[in-house]
Amino acid sequence: MYSSKPNEYYPSSGQPVPPPPPAAMGFPHPATAPQYQGPQPWSTSLCDCTDDCGNCCMTCFCPCVTFGRIAEIVDQGSIPCGTSGAVYGLLEYLTCCHWVYSCSYRSKLRAQYSLPESPCHDCLVHFCCESCALCQEYRELKHRDFDMTIAWVNDKVKVPNDNAQTIILVQII
Repeated sequence: MYSSKPNEYYPSSGQPVPPPPPAAMGFPHPATAPQYQGPQPWSTSLCDCTDDCGNCCMTCFCPCVTFGRIAEIVDQGSIPCGTSGAVYGLLEYLTCCHWVYSCSYRSKLRAQYSLPESPCHDCLVHFCCESCALCQEYRELKHRDFDMTIAWVNDKVKVPNDNAQTIILVQII
């Protein structure tokens, strides 16, 4: 059924590989096609909370502050830190369903930076490990050079670097 003659495109090891056949009309050649980047890994693990002890303590005792800072960056300043933090705090106090609200921001953050949904679904991460999830999101934004302690002013956010420039972010409507 199968020929004993070796395949010219998949030679046995040790032989030089011949060039691939020409690409069909309208299809990019695999060697010249842009590589799909896919999801980029998180800069830190979910359980690396103690990498930033200050944020870890703040998140344990006052998670609404951490959440407000994350939400302001993810929303690109459209909702102030205080407003997001207050809504989070009220949801936590009145309904204990604050994790649903914070889960939606984890999903937005992942979409903006092509992060994988790991270690499990966003809502499950926030339901089981709310503090760890907030700490991870905070560290991720810090790792991407956002200064989490200052507020947005219009469409500008200050990003720390050598010459302390202000980077202007364009909001896509």
